Amino acid sequence: MYTKTQFQSARQSRDPRFDGLFYVAVKSTGIYCRPICPAPMAKEQNVEYFEFAHQAAQAGFRPCIRCRPDSAPGSYAWQGTGTTANRAKKLIEEGVLNEGTTTELADRLGISVRHLNKLFQQYFATTPKSYALYKQCDFAKQLLQQSQLSITDIAYASGFSSVRRFNDAFSKLYQLSPSHLRAKGSQPITTSIRLFLTYRPPYNWVVLQRFLAARLIEGLEWISQSSYGRTFEVQQFYGRFTATFSENKHGFMVDIEINDVKGLHVVVQNIRRVLDLDADCSVIEDLLKGKLSANFELVEGLRLPGIWSPFEAGIRAILGQQVSVKAARTYVQTLYDQLGVQRGDLKTFPNPERVATSELDFFKMPERRKASLKLLADYEWRTPARELEEWLAIKGIGPWTVQYAQMRGQSHPDIFLGGDLGVIKAMDKCEKFTQEDAAPFRSYLTFQLWSLL
Repeated sequence: MYTKTQFQSARQSRDPRFDGLFYVAVKSTGIYCRPICPAPMAKEQNVEYFEFAHQAAQAGFRPCIRCRPDSAPGSYAWQGTGTTANRAKKLIEEGVLNEGTTTELADRLGISVRHLNKLFQQYFATTPKSYALYKQCDFAKQLLQQSQLSITDIAYASGFSSVRRFNDAFSKLYQLSPSHLRAKGSQPITTSIRLFLTYRPPYNWVVLQRFLAARLIEGLEWISQSSYGRTFEVQQFYGRFTATFSENKHGFMVDIEINDVKGLHVVVQNIRRVLDLDADCSVIEDLLKGKLSANFELVEGLRLPGIWSPFEAGIRAILGQQVSVKAARTYVQTLYDQLGVQRGDLKTFPNPERVATSELDFFKMPERRKASLKLLADYEWRTPARELEEWLAIKGIGPWTVQYAQMRGQSHPDIFLGGDLGVIKAMDKCEKFTQEDAAPFRSYLTFQLWSLL
């Protein structure tokens, strides 16, 4: 938590690195903004600071239509004992309370509802339900301002069960109706969905693009010098997206096609995760610089390249065991070509059922590896793991596979692949250091080491 003096200095500097770390509310206008808002700077005596946007909204301030606080890059502040609170917050942002209950969320975290509410009040000054409702309205506001979806479609895409409930919740939170906000220069309604998703600089797109290009699966993914896209399937929702990098605007313009807008919130959150848009690289790199050896040159703005799902990451990990990146890519390409799921004019990654029920006789590989693929797929088909450590009970699945899936399929920030051959080779080039010192960002250390190769 910053002091008021630090808030004041950051606001006056309009430094984009502080975007999303706090919000500025102007008492004379009743509006709250991002610290980079281009509007004339208010006098300090008229300003109030909030660490979270939902706090400003609950205090009665309206979001600025000019700088759009919903567009600020997300911020995860790793707070030691607040790990459970942060995990709950992330799950809510992924939409678990849109249809689920607080009791179910608490059970998933292994704590009581009372303790969950206490943690949320302690770290975020609100309740899980209130935060979930704020995130639904916040996402709806982004769609109202950026997309051409109808208000009805936006209501369902944001997780509301009815347009009436959406209108009531939105009006109470923002003191204006959805139709009033949409009237501020919206375009004619079509079926296209285009959103701008921001990040906090620096963002090393060149390194990320190179990493993704080396592992690209034709048909499933596509890439250019400035964009990355792929087909996707999550729950009953499927489609494709293309994200185009904009260094000057600190974000990605994302074009999305989806079969049902009700899944849009889940898809957008996963795109943010796959592209690692919510990382604060300045904080991560400062910690690594302070803990690692002096001759370790960090790649600035390095991001974790995510994989769409833990299952896909697990399959890629098994197919990548003890072979080169090129060979692993060939295996994954073959699996996709043979078992990919056709959805109209697009094909998504093979689902667990298709892999589990296939003989995999198109693969020329050891039978034990085929068996591992089928066992993992069968497990995920019949009883999907709540925690990936459950995979360790599957014959042929070891810690490296689980950790790889956690790091890339869940974007866990604190996974160190010390047994990986590439990591071992890279460490030979460095002075000795203790990887435990890089916690809680050891996944970034892993990718920093891979970048040395």
